[in-house]
Amino acid sequence: MPAPSARLNRIPPYLFGEMARLKAQAIAEGRDLIDLGIGDPDQPSPESVIAALAEAARNPETHRYDESPAGWPPFLEAAARWYRRRFGVELDPGSELLLLIGSKEGLAHLAWAYIDPGDLALVPDPAYTVYKVNTLLAGGEIHTMPLRRESGFLPDLGEIPTEVARRAKLLYLNYPNNPTGAVAPLEFFAAVVAFAREHDIVVCHDAAYTEVYYDDYRPVSFLQTPGAREVGIEIHSASKTFNMTGWRVGWAAGNPEVLRILNRLKSNIDSKQFPAVDMAAAYALDTWTEDRPTLRLYRKRRDILVNGLRRLGFDVEPPKASFYVWLPVPAEMTASEFARLLLERAGVLVIPGIGYGECGEGYVRLSLTVAGDRDGERLAEAVERIGRALG
Repeated sequence: MPAPSARLNRIPPYLFGEMARLKAQAIAEGRDLIDLGIGDPDQPSPESVIAALAEAARNPETHRYDESPAGWPPFLEAAARWYRRRFGVELDPGSELLLLIGSKEGLAHLAWAYIDPGDLALVPDPAYTVYKVNTLLAGGEIHTMPLRRESGFLPDLGEIPTEVARRAKLLYLNYPNNPTGAVAPLEFFAAVVAFAREHDIVVCHDAAYTEVYYDDYRPVSFLQTPGAREVGIEIHSASKTFNMTGWRVGWAAGNPEVLRILNRLKSNIDSKQFPAVDMAAAYALDTWTEDRPTLRLYRKRRDILVNGLRRLGFDVEPPKASFYVWLPVPAEMTASEFARLLLERAGVLVIPGIGYGECGEGYVRLSLTVAGDRDGERLAEAVERIGRALG
């Protein structure tokens, strides 16, 4: 058989492979595994959204290719209305919004649209691996921006060498953050805009988790920042907001020229999704409300898990947003060693932070999306098991 492309060799090794093997082994042995690893909402999509899909699917107009320039117009109009209500940001559906087959696709395609061999992207560390992997696949180079606890897991733009900043074409950010759960204030985004202007860099803010939040905190949008639309875009998803991960629908918003370039690439790769899905997502956006049962359940799980881990002696902060808890591991262990211990001794699956970058060493990520949990009981059981395993 012919050899695969050389670009595949640029992808880092799959660092979760050993954990996946151990998970499969535990399941095969019939063990009761509590999976705190997966970042996928465990609650069903809203019934009203499913009904909207069924209604749209009966419309023959949705059965053909979506030949619109940037996405099904009713969806783009609904996204503009949602931005106005949620963030006070006015967007032109005809030039400042672009339909995506999920946010992951948009984040990946942006790298391919801008990065040539030898080009450079600024990527957080730790971070969602899509930014790094697709920059490498496009032939580009990575300059990592460390996210440290003492700085609120925000990158220090002043640490980026001038010669690196001059070479950079893309700057990826993600707040609320995966995997740390950190949030960013508008003051930070203002500094990002100034940095991007100075060095002529396109900013891409991955905003997939802005609608998963707790208590009195409300995440902000990068596009609320003066000048943000001059330097970049923001990418959103229906996945976490409406428990619609499998539906694969998202959108990009912001700078018209960046969206035009992204659309030029993606229009040669995909043919958009089933328009009935777009109609259902538009309904979800138009009927969006803050008071959602899923958020109340996440908050209860967060409190059970964080308070329980604190009783066990862990120095862990409750996240203000996202559904991740970023847990420091015991000083004498690596992240992978601690994750393996919890899996083997407690039947609790967590993700080693090193899988998200070198700066993730010393942490594990725990997700609040737990299949089979009804009212936080599986989180309470996980805490008990961890306590016994470390006892």
